[in-house]
Amino acid sequence: MTEHFGDRDSTPPAAGHDAPPADLAESMRLIAAGRAAAARRLQPDPRLIFWPWAFSWIISFGLYFLHYGPGGRVFVDLPGWVPGATLAATLVGAGVVAGLAGARAYRHVFGNSSIRGAMYGWTWLLGYLAMGVILGRITPDLPAPEAGLLWAAAAVGVTGLLHAAGGAIWLDRNLFALGAWITVTNLAGVLAGPGWHSLVTAVAGGGGLLVAGLLAWRRWRAVTA
Repeated sequence: MTEHFGDRDSTPPAAGHDAPPADLAESMRLIAAGRAAAARRLQPDPRLIFWPWAFSWIISFGLYFLHYGPGGRVFVDLPGWVPGATLAATLVGAGVVAGLAGARAYRHVFGNSSIRGAMYGWTWLLGYLAMGVILGRITPDLPAPEAGLLWAAAAVGVTGLLHAAGGAIWLDRNLFALGAWITVTNLAGVLAGPGWHSLVTAVAGGGGLLVAGLLAWRRWRAVTA
């Protein structure tokens, strides 16, 4: 039996209906557009991950410095509960914003990457939970300035170490560098003492998170544009 290949292929494909690209340049543009779309779908905007925490630290630790300054100095006479309540509220808000952004992007990710991300997220929760329980038992017996310094240093320390661990897990040098920066500034603030630690954390810690978010966003835009 003879097959009529000419009859089968005689009708050209309609324009716009999966027609092959006209040239190599068009093929490259299609590939780049596909990669950008995948990056936008699978990677959250880094500003939504870093900046909520940055603003939380800048505002909250700034209030701590203004009300509980070095040597017990009060720069702004606020109710004593305001800095702590602000820190708690902004941390919760930052966690919600960052969590929603990450969940929206990573819902498309499966396999080991998904498991690794989930375990890393639970590590944050367990780390802060353990910190809260332990310090809740210890700090009531400490003077107020030292108790406040211990809470702040522990919270910032957990954050810095977990950022560094995340950089090691995903081989992200920038995230590891951010964790190292937060850890170093935290140690510097502790050595400086109560009051100064809040200022260092607000300026160097919060500022570092802002810069990290900006740099990560620029790299993200270069991939997704």
